[in-house]
Parts: sequence; structure tokens; C-alpha cells
Amino acid sequence: MNEQEQDRMKQLLKQSMPPIDRDAAQERDLWPAMLLRMNAKSAASPQSLPIWFDWAVLAGLIAVIAVFPSSIPLLLYYL
Repeated sequence: MNEQEQDRMKQLLKQSMPPIDRDAAQERDLWPAMLLRMNAKSAASPQSLPIWFDWAVLAGLIAVIAVFPSSIPLLLYYL
């Protein structure tokens, strides 16, 4: 491509692409809306599980290890 063809290509590209308005780009910013949505979900959901649930999971894990000792490598893999 010579210089004249490059200038012609630049002109065609400038004509085909509309100028970008900086204010319009800020209106379409989705991050503030996403933060509001995430905060609303976290306020509506329970913050943590009850403490007895942790102990029940631990007891179940100990029972599985006691009954099936060969499952120890599998459990360690998933930890």
C-alpha cells in the first residue's frame, strides 16, 4: 500500500465509524449496578451456616474415614 492508499483508507474508516462520546460511555457503565445487585443479594442471604452444621460435617467425615479407610487419599485429593 502506498501513502495515497493509506490516506484514503484512513478517510473511509473515519467516515464509517461514528465519534465516541465520553459521556455516553459513562452512562453505559454496568459496574455500579452490579455492585448494588451483589450487595442486595448478600443482604438477603444468610451470612453463615449454624455452628452445628460444621460439627455435623466433621462427624460425617470422621465416620466415612472410620468405615472406609481407603477413601483417605480421595478425601485428601478433594481438599
